[in-house]
Amino acid sequence: MPVARRRYPGRNQRYQHQARSIPINVLVTGVSGFVGSHLAHTLIERGHTVVGLARRGAPGLPEHPRFRFVAADTTRSGSWQHHVAGVDTIVNLAGRSIFGRWTAAVKAEIRESRIRTTRNVIEAVPAGCPVRLISASGAGYFGSRGEDVLAEDEPVGTDFLATLSAEWEAEALRGGAKGLRVAAVRLGVVLAGDGGALAQMIPAFRRFVGGPVGDGRQWFPWIHMDDLVSALVFLADRPELGGAFNLCAPEPVRNRELAAALGRALNRPAVVPAPAFLLRAMLGEFADVLLASQRMVPRRLLQLGFEFDYPDIRAALRAIFGAGAGPERG
Repeated sequence: MPVARRRYPGRNQRYQHQARSIPINVLVTGVSGFVGSHLAHTLIERGHTVVGLARRGAPGLPEHPRFRFVAADTTRSGSWQHHVAGVDTIVNLAGRSIFGRWTAAVKAEIRESRIRTTRNVIEAVPAGCPVRLISASGAGYFGSRGEDVLAEDEPVGTDFLATLSAEWEAEALRGGAKGLRVAAVRLGVVLAGDGGALAQMIPAFRRFVGGPVGDGRQWFPWIHMDDLVSALVFLADRPELGGAFNLCAPEPVRNRELAAALGRALNRPAVVPAPAFLLRAMLGEFADVLLASQRMVPRRLLQLGFEFDYPDIRAALRAIFGAGAGPERG
């Protein structure tokens, strides 16, 4: 589902004229994470007040009188729940990272960090308050689906991440019975120059050993960080919109196309594949996440008129790395 190329105006410029005239109070769980910290900065820039929850702080969080960080284990009930009262919008991003080898204990922690946090957040909202809840899940909702085009109404998959994502979304949607206005957002792989997936990929390319994963034919759902944050703000500004939203670029790419584009951006070859058997030997069950094919598209966002600054992978990587050289990492 391609869209026309367009100029790239820079971080969130197109929404400045749409900012709410009345500042709102926003609570962000997982604020010290990759997405949470970017979102907090944007909300502050737009004049809103932000309470950020996470187990611990991290470099890069806003230093501003309208930002307050609260150290909290959101999987447990506690005094942090008092901060939920009085907010207008909750963006729920908390959850243990899925990256790494999965054991039964790790999978339980991945699940509980999401389900318990979501349940505790909803329990802390006073009954009848028309709070906006934007709760994350991921492209893993669909499982590995080959060439299928995955809009929001496609059925859920059957593997661990799919089952978890469906359960996570269902937990969030239960907030509707309490009066919350709920949107479940399925995030593609987020690309930015200061962390996330690219931080894991760049060192291999810098050492001339970067390339596709497996046979490289699998579809890779991705989104530039600026577009992701803009989409979250877009939905926060429209509390009447509920249900599931795919937050991904409108032009998914195959893994080998991503590798080629990243190689060009870094002026490195992209010819050394990571064989599937080797990934499975190293990472176990998690390797199937890297080998999964998810041709996810943001149909509902496009229907609502949301415009992407970076709809294609080449433009996104140019914006991240400049004219052709990426940051020196690894």
